Amino acid sequence: ASSYDFTMYGAADEIVPLLVKGELDAAAVPANLAATLYNKTNGAVEVACINTLGVLYIVENGETVNSVGDLKGQTIVTTGKGATPEYVLRYVLSENGIDPDKDVTLEYTSEATEALSKVQAGEATIAMLPQPFVTVAQTQLPDLRVALDLTEEWDKTQPENGSSLVTGVTVCRKEVLEQNPEAAELFVKEHGESAEWVNANVTDAAELVAAAGIIEKAPIAAKAIPYCSIVCIDGEDMKTRLSGYLEALYEMEPSAVGGQMPDDGFYYLHE
Repeated sequence: ASSYDFTMYGAADEIVPLLVKGELDAAAVPANLAATLYNKTNGAVEVACINTLGVLYIVENGETVNSVGDLKGQTIVTTGKGATPEYVLRYVLSENGIDPDKDVTLEYTSEATEALSKVQAGEATIAMLPQPFVTVAQTQLPDLRVALDLTEEWDKTQPENGSSLVTGVTVCRKEVLEQNPEAAELFVKEHGESAEWVNANVTDAAELVAAAGIIEKAPIAAKAIPYCSIVCIDGEDMKTRLSGYLEALYEMEPSAVGGQMPDDGFYYLHE
């Protein structure tokens, strides 16, 4: 395999200027940030592949919720007000005939630990949390049950070959893709092989996750990996899934994708 230099950053915002200045060639970023970046830089970056589908789950300390319909009349504690978690939840509720403003109570917290502490204290029984935090939370609250997988619930609202819930994508600078098409092809291919390896070798991958400091304990990482939707989807399939997802965000909040839907130049469709 080729050799790549990796750097982990605490926040996606740190990556943006480095990409714009050309100090990074590729970056794994949230899907909506990629669209915003494309709009801001007049198309200087393109999305090479989807690397993570949805990681949001409805968890419950109880047995009430077995379908989206069961959320009607309930209080859901979550993070991400004015950000993608809110829009995803609203979309899935609305598509299931539930009015997010009237039929449910959405209670926002500033971070996932705070949402969990409300459940632990018995102030709430239902929360929407991301992986790998869900797995960490289950070590503290063994009765916490994963009630709904929002990636699956999103899929159920779509026609055949529709959009997907997308968390992360890999973007590359357009200049790099155009000047090094062979290297770009190889990068996407190896990206795919690495995603396959992680999902097939969970225990070994978990050791690497712990070594990189992403999750402290490898056994928790090993439990979480199967629920983290690690993929490598490129080409037309990526375009269909991602454009539909961005469209759903755009309809709720145009600024979430940078004010306008990215045009076709956003999608790197190699030969």
